[in-house]
Amino acid sequence: MSTSHVLLGLLAAGNRHGYELKRAHDSRLPRAKPLAFGQVYATLGRLQRDGLVVAAGQEREAGPDRTAYALTDQGRAALAGWLTAVEPPMPYVTSTLFTKVVVGLLAADPDTARSYLVAQARAHTDRLRELTAVKTAPSATLDDVVAADYAVAHLDADLRWLRTTLDRVADWHREVHS
Repeated sequence: MSTSHVLLGLLAAGNRHGYELKRAHDSRLPRAKPLAFGQVYATLGRLQRDGLVVAAGQEREAGPDRTAYALTDQGRAALAGWLTAVEPPMPYVTSTLFTKVVVGLLAADPDTARSYLVAQARAHTDRLRELTAVKTAPSATLDDVVAADYAVAHLDADLRWLRTTLDRVADWHREVHS
């Protein structure tokens, strides 16, 4: 995720200070890792240095002064460029799950490997149930539903892969240990 571009996108709706940007990020991307305040302010500093945002005044609400930021024309152009650029599919498999399964298949006997795959599939199934409950809850927002749909699709793909790999354990073990 590009924190810079997310903040630019949130500023496209209007001027905001760091606290508002963090709150908007965390509510609009409910399944993403929450932003730390330090990350927000450090990113705003870089965006300001690069001419993508400018300070747009200060507010005081029962605490310290809060600087509001606004997009510059250069910031709008950078955001537009990022939004229109197609994300290439990842060229490498970089997943702890994938790595752990492969190493487990290499290092463990077939029964241990099968047990791990079954346990991992169970954990994925449990998480799918949790996400389904999130998106069907009466209080679910569209942000919740879209984020849960994304996570469900990825978990479903992992679950299909885990089941396919479970079917291949014996063949894999024979190939590796022959």
